[in-house]
Amino acid sequence: MEIRNKIVFRLGFVYFLAVLLGIVILGKLFLVQTVDTGKWKTIIKNLEDNESVIPARRGSICADDGSILATSVPYYQLRMDLSAPRVKKVFETYSEKFSSEVSAFFNISERDFKVRLLKAYKNQSRWFLLDSKKLDYRELNKFKKLDIMSRLYFGSGLIVVGESERIMPYGDMASRTIGSLNKGIYGGNHGKIGYGGIEGMMESYLVGEKGKSIKKNLSGRWVNVPVKEPEEGKKVITTINVVLQNYIENALMEQMKKSSAEWGTAILMKVNTGEIKAIANLGCTKEGTYSEIYNYSLGHAGCGEPGSTFKLPSLMAAIEEGLVDTSDIFDTGIGKWDYKDQTIYDSDYGHGGHGAISVKKILEYSSNIGAAKVITSCYENHPKDFIDRLCNFGFNKSLNIGFAGEAVPYVKYPGDKDWWGTSLAWISFGYEIKITPLHTLTFYNAVANNGVMVKPRFISEVRENGTLVKSFDTEVINSSICSESTINKAKAMLEGVCTEGTGRFLTNPYFPIAGKTGTAQIAYQNKGYTSGGHKKYQASFVGYFPADNPKYSAIVVIVGPQGSYYGASVAGPVFKKIIGKTYATMLQYRETSKDSVSVIPDIAKGFRSEVRLTAQKIGLNIKTDGIGQPLLKVENDQNRVKTIGCSIVTGEVPDVKGMGLSDAVYLLEKEGLKVNIIGVGKVINQSVPAGNKIIKGETIRLELG
Repeated sequence: MEIRNKIVFRLGFVYFLAVLLGIVILGKLFLVQTVDTGKWKTIIKNLEDNESVIPARRGSICADDGSILATSVPYYQLRMDLSAPRVKKVFETYSEKFSSEVSAFFNISERDFKVRLLKAYKNQSRWFLLDSKKLDYRELNKFKKLDIMSRLYFGSGLIVVGESERIMPYGDMASRTIGSLNKGIYGGNHGKIGYGGIEGMMESYLVGEKGKSIKKNLSGRWVNVPVKEPEEGKKVITTINVVLQNYIENALMEQMKKSSAEWGTAILMKVNTGEIKAIANLGCTKEGTYSEIYNYSLGHAGCGEPGSTFKLPSLMAAIEEGLVDTSDIFDTGIGKWDYKDQTIYDSDYGHGGHGAISVKKILEYSSNIGAAKVITSCYENHPKDFIDRLCNFGFNKSLNIGFAGEAVPYVKYPGDKDWWGTSLAWISFGYEIKITPLHTLTFYNAVANNGVMVKPRFISEVRENGTLVKSFDTEVINSSICSESTINKAKAMLEGVCTEGTGRFLTNPYFPIAGKTGTAQIAYQNKGYTSGGHKKYQASFVGYFPADNPKYSAIVVIVGPQGSYYGASVAGPVFKKIIGKTYATMLQYRETSKDSVSVIPDIAKGFRSEVRLTAQKIGLNIKTDGIGQPLLKVENDQNRVKTIGCSIVTGEVPDVKGMGLSDAVYLLEKEGLKVNIIGVGKVINQSVPAGNKIIKGETIRLELG
C-alpha cells in the first residue's frame, strides 16, 4: 500500500508540472501575440532590413553575329544609415555641410533635402534615400570623393544599392521585336520581367537567379556581405542581321515619309529555315514622326484583309483539287462584274478591261473578277470545300511564335452568322478574312520552299559563358501544303507577275524574282470602307528571290498611303531595295561571262532601221540580213543574241508590246484604231490583245513603262 501511494504521488507531481508548464507556455503565447507584438515586429523588421536581394544581371540579346541588341548595365542608388555610430557622432556638427554638398551634387533643393534629412535622423532611419537619381560607376566614384563623405564624417553610413538598367545600343532598331521590361504582370513590385517580344518569350533564360546579402558594420562602415552570389542570365542569340535590319528600317522609313502612311511593316525570311533576318514595324506617332510603336507584323492591329496577295492561295486551292488549270480561260470583260447583289471591279475598269484571259494571267494582272469567277465557278455549290482547303493551308491557325499579343487569324466558314451570299467571291481576292503580314509571308515562303511550310524563327541559340545551352532548329508546320505539280504552277505564275504582270517594274538584270502585288481597300475599324468621303488603302508586295533557286522571301505592307496606293508603286520600291541589299550582302553575285549575253540590253521592238541604230549605240552586234519582215525584235537564245522578224497580219491587231511609242502608234493608227496612251517609255501592255479582229474606230489603250 505504501509503495502504491508513492507511485501515485510521483505521477501526480509529474502531472502537476506538465500542467504548470502548459500554462506557462500558453501565457507566453498570449503575451507574444498581444502584449509584446510591437517588440517582435521591430525584431522582424530589423532582420528584414538587414537582408537585401542582389539582383542578377539580365542576359543579353544578340544579333546573329553576336552584336548586342539589348543588354543590362549597372547603376546605383545611394542610401544612408543615419544610426551608424560615426554618423550620429558628427551629425549635429556637420549636417549643414552634408546637406549643402549632397544637394549640390544631385542638383536638388538644399532646403527640401535638409527637411527630409532631419526627419529621417529623428526617426533613426537606417535606409535613408539620398536621391532617386541612378548613378553610373563614374558618378558613384565622384560622389565618394566629396569632402563630407570621408570616413571621418558620413562615409561610414553610406549604403550603395546596385541594380541594372536595360539599354539598346542601336536605339529604336527592332525594338518591338526585341521587347521591353516591366514591373510585373500583377502590378506589384516583383522586379522587372520581360514583356513582349524576345524579352518576354525568352524570360526564363534571360532573367538569371537573384542572390542574397546581409548588411554588416565592418570597422564603422556598412557594407553588403553576399550570402549567395547571383547567377547572371544567359545570352540569347537571335536570327536578326544588324546590317539588313538597319537597311530595311531605313528603306521602309523613307517610303513611309514619302507616302505619309499610317503604318508599315517589312519582313525578310530565310526560305529553308524560317529565320527572320530583319523585321521593321513603323507607326505614325501623335507628333507625326515614325517609330516602332507596335508590332504590326504579327499583332492584332496588323491583322486584317490581305487583298490581292491572297489570290495565290485561292487559285492554288482550285488547281490542287483539279478543278482548273493555269491555261483555262475566264472572261473578265471590261473590268466590271455584277455578282448577286454586289459589283466587283478590276483596277483597269474604265480602260478597256482584260477580256478573256487564262488563270495564269488572272494572277499576273491581279484580276479581282478573274479570281472571283474561278472560285465561284468551282465552289459555289460546295463553298465548305474551298474554306477547308484554305484551312489546310494553315490560314485558320495562329503561328504560335511565342510573342505576347500575337493575333489569331480569322477565316469565315459557311454557316457562320456573317457568311453572306457573296462571301465566296470576296474571299477569293482577299476580303472578309483576317491574317497578319507574317502569316502571308509564311505561306509564300512555303511555295518558295517547294511546299514545306516552316515556322518563322527569331531565336538561333542560347549560350552561357560561351557554352551552348540550347539551339533552336527549324520547325516544320506542314511538310507539304500541296502537290509538287501545284507548287510548280504557282511558282510559274508568281514569276509571270514579275515579268509580264503587275510586278514587272521590280525586275532587275541580275537575278529573277517571283512575287505578288497587293492593293486592298481597308475598313476604318467599324465605320465601313469610307469615312468622310475618304478611302483607306493597303499596299503590299510579297515574294521570294532568286526565283530559280529561292533563298530569301520578303513582304512589305504599307497602310494608309496618301496619293498613289498601288502595291507595285508603294510597297514595291521597298521590296526592290530589300532584295537588292540582301542579294549584295548575303548571296554570291552572279557574274556574266564576257563571251555570253545573259541579260539582253533594253532594245525596243520596232522597224529595222530603228533596231539597227539602237544596237549600234549600245555596242551590240546583231544580224538583220535575210529577215524579210519590216519589224524586228531581239531575244536571248541560249546565251546568244537572236534577231527575229515580226509578221503583221492585215485585219488583225498587231503585237506592239516592246515597241517604242512612235512605231506602235504608227502601226495601230494605220489599221484604223484610236490610241490612248498611259505612261512613258516602251509599250508594256495593250488593252486589245494581239490577233483580235480589228474594229475600225475602236480605242486601244497602251501602257508604257
